[in-house]
Amino acid sequence: MFIDEVTIQVISGRGGNGCASFRREKYVPKGGPNGGSGGQGGSVIVRASRNQNTLVAFRYQKKFKAERGQHGKGKECHGQNGPDLILDVPVGTYVYEIREEEKVPVADLSADGAEVTVVKGGWGGMGNKQLVTPQYQAPHFAQLGAPGEERTIRLELKLLADVGIIGLPNCGKSTLISVISNARPKIADYPFTTLIPNLGMVKYQEQDFVVADIPGLIEGAHEGKGLGHGFLKHVERTRLLVHLLDVSRSDPDTLEHDLHAINKELKLFDPAIARKPQIVALSKIDTVSEDTLDAIRKHKGLKKAVKKYSTSPLFELSSSTHTGLEDLLDAISEHLKAMPKESEKFEQAPHIFRPLEDDDHYYFVEKHDNIFTVHGRRVERMALTTDTENEEALKWLEDRLTHMGVYKELEKQGIEQDDIVRIANFEFTWE
Repeated sequence: MFIDEVTIQVISGRGGNGCASFRREKYVPKGGPNGGSGGQGGSVIVRASRNQNTLVAFRYQKKFKAERGQHGKGKECHGQNGPDLILDVPVGTYVYEIREEEKVPVADLSADGAEVTVVKGGWGGMGNKQLVTPQYQAPHFAQLGAPGEERTIRLELKLLADVGIIGLPNCGKSTLISVISNARPKIADYPFTTLIPNLGMVKYQEQDFVVADIPGLIEGAHEGKGLGHGFLKHVERTRLLVHLLDVSRSDPDTLEHDLHAINKELKLFDPAIARKPQIVALSKIDTVSEDTLDAIRKHKGLKKAVKKYSTSPLFELSSSTHTGLEDLLDAISEHLKAMPKESEKFEQAPHIFRPLEDDDHYYFVEKHDNIFTVHGRRVERMALTTDTENEEALKWLEDRLTHMGVYKELEKQGIEQDDIVRIANFEFTWE
């Protein structure tokens, strides 16, 4: 089953709690703190793998959660980090984050092994051994583990192929890919036989290249009409387009119209696709007479249209009789030799469009009536990992907020006696 678009929920693991303990050994009258820190929660990582060719694994399971980190123990035993959860996707997968129903591009995983961390595991809480400072020489508290992150992401597969075969429904695309490659698509004499893109490997004159058979396009495909809209994105990664015109069902005027119409759909969907090199070929020439073919060859409008969209002459072929296939493969081979491979544009690292997280040291204060809310990854993490039942831990948090300048910023914002301050799930009254 071919699935090329899915929306899933990803949750990273919570960090383990730190431990507050002290050395208690015989003949050691002043044993100091020795509590270990909690382990970091597991992250969720999306990784491109050449062993995957569809997103069907995400069709039924929509929620993926990594494991939490283990708690710290005494004797400076630190908790083990939670294992990362790796989601393998096909090479060529785009990762988006859904923010307020908008798709925000995150990464383009266009190389085998490329990966992106979509949610980071929660920080492990520090044990009291790690909290020792000149001011807190024997802390009787430890930090809690920070909760994991939760996001909704969308995965969209865009196939990586060298050549994309396009055209109206039932114009001979599936038959062509079946005779020039190892692909075995469904072939029948009715429109929209191809419901999913088919990939095939072509070996020709010591050259290998991948061909994709794109489901038939019709006018209005860029608006979702027919089947083309869902698969037009698969043309984006191709280096060369082969445009088939079915001579068995069309007169020269109609062929000219079809050629303009499909190229218009490509341009409306993405102008970059319309600028790709294109080879135009008449298909199923074995089904018409030589007089009909001659009339098509001499049609001025069609000749002008071919010249507009292609730098190559108009090819004639029959996949059934293998007529013209060698000339077509020669032209494809020459085009590809002169063009860089799509995969060469990408390194092992993914192309990151936008970070998923904010600056760790950045924070701001939002004021609403007498409530002051402090936003920021670092300050929120400190609040979430503070044991609010422990007075010493609360004093430690107050000292850290003062050192970061949060209290000074609150005073600049005009905070007054008995106003409310909120940081994540922590709330207190200003005094």
